[in-house]
Formats: sequence, structure tokens, C-alpha cells
Amino acid sequence: MSQTNYQSPRIVLGPMEGVLDPLMRKLLTEINHYDLCVTEFVRVVDQRLPEKVFYRFCPELHQGGFTDAGTPVRVQLLGQDVDAMASNAQHAIQLGSQGIDINFGCPSKTVNGNRGGAALLKTPEHIYEVVKAVRESVAPEHTVSAKVRLGFNDLDDYLDIAQAVNDAGADELVVHGRTKRDGYKAGTIRWDLIAEINQQFAIPVTANGDIWGRDDALKCQALTGCDTLMVCRGALNMPNLGQHIRDNVEPMDWPAVLALLVRYSAQERQGDKAVYFPNRIKQWFKYLRQYYPQADACFKVIRVLNRADEIARALDNARAQTEFIK
Repeated sequence: MSQTNYQSPRIVLGPMEGVLDPLMRKLLTEINHYDLCVTEFVRVVDQRLPEKVFYRFCPELHQGGFTDAGTPVRVQLLGQDVDAMASNAQHAIQLGSQGIDINFGCPSKTVNGNRGGAALLKTPEHIYEVVKAVRESVAPEHTVSAKVRLGFNDLDDYLDIAQAVNDAGADELVVHGRTKRDGYKAGTIRWDLIAEINQQFAIPVTANGDIWGRDDALKCQALTGCDTLMVCRGALNMPNLGQHIRDNVEPMDWPAVLALLVRYSAQERQGDKAVYFPNRIKQWFKYLRQYYPQADACFKVIRVLNRADEIARALDNARAQTEFIK
């Protein structure tokens, strides 16, 4: 186990399906020094996927697997077919992905019903086979990581799950400190069990779950002994969370957040993506409201709007009013 550096942890911007998409990665890596981004999962069934699928989930492949700000991006795969996972891992690397991440943690009922994501936590031996196949399919210089939870319904198998990933030859293990049954329920995080995994296995462990601010990050490091932290929901609650943790800068103020929302709106409304904009911006507000009380008043205005241009105009008005008050 490596020594914890409390001043400058390695910070990974993790994946959130339908939320932390390419545009969000672009914006957040411009204002934070993240060490790595992981994409939303690419669903693998039983065959090699076409290039266009990888480019849709990870347009950064067009520029060597880096965001505009220079942050490396790793494609995440989700599936249970050993051969198909290996083939698609190889394909993603050929296209420029900065390593491969394998999703064994998604709690979605649809995904789990098709034996994907967290469903494989019930069979650590299958996790071993998938990770081993992926690791052997790409050259050793390319990192293979796996993201897991502590179990499916209970905590009986968390050490077996970690051992499967370790023994299969993965380079890194990301542990969300909850079971699938826990979902994201408050009060269920188990950093202490991440610490146990970190102590028992040689594989570098990344701690994930309930890191909302710098104090949480330092507590998580101190308890788990992990040098690397992954942030997901917290990065949406506080857009400059990475720099807040790394450099102890103040959280971004509300006027700056509004300016970021206006930038996001202008780019999200381009081309075919415009149809998704109303839902995406309202979803982001769900997270912002957890940290910024000012977000409530703005959300009350936009939540009844369904047209992208109306929402964008409302955000412009909110920013103008904030600047006038200043």
C-alpha cells in the first residue's frame, strides 16, 4: 500500500450515465485539474461494436484520448461476454482510449437484469474471467481498471470480489463503498471496508463514494489509505470540486456557476443534442441544489419550461440579475 499524500491526491472524474457526458467532461476539466476521466459505460453484448459507438461515448478519441484541457480519458465497458469484452477492449485501445475500465458496479435494474454491471458481483469467478480476458487482450502498457461495489445484496463477498480483480491481473481497482442494494442511500458508505481491501491486496485501490468536499476527501484518504479518489455526484454539486480538494480553493460562487450553466446551454443546444437539453439541465440542477441554495429559485423557473430556447433565456436572465445585484 502506498503512502497517502494528504495535500495532493490523485483525483479521477468518474462516470455517471446520461450526466457526466463528453460535454460535461470538457467543461469540468477546463476548470479542474483532474488526473483522469472515465466515460459513461459502453454496453457490450456479444460482438465487436463499430467505431461510431466509441466515438459517440468518447469523442476525445479523435484527439488521442484527451479532453481539450489535456486530461486523459478512459473508455468504460460494461458486459459479461468474455470474448466480446476482450474484443471491444482491444478496439477501444486501438482507437486511442487511455486504458480500459470495466463496470461491475452499475445498479440499474435494466442493466442488472441482463447480467451486466453490479449483477456480476454475485459471481466473483465471472468477474475474474472478464478482467483476465480484457487484461490479456491489450498490451501491458495500457492500464486495465475495474470498478466494483462491496457486494450485491450484502457485504459477504467484498473480499472475494476484490481478490478476483486482483488475481485477474488488473492494474487498478475502484471501489464504491456500498452494495448494489444500498444504491446511493445516505449513511450507507463503508470507507472502512475500502481500507480493508487496500490493506489486503497489492493492487492500487481508488476510493469512491460520498466525497462532497475537501474535508470528506481528507477523511476518506485518512481512513482508507488510498492515494486516489474518484468523484462523481460531488463534481456536479460543486463544479470546481477537483480544485477545491487539490488546492483548497473556495467553492465556485453562484454567479460563476450561472456563467458555467450559460456556457453549457449554448453548447448542449447545438445539433441533434438540443432535444436532450431540457432534461439534462434540469438534472444538473438536481445536483446543484444540494450545495447552492440559490439554485432553488432558478430551478422553480426552468422546471416548468420544455423548450430549449426558453430555458436558455431564463438562465441568461438569472445571470444578468445576479450581475446587476453585484
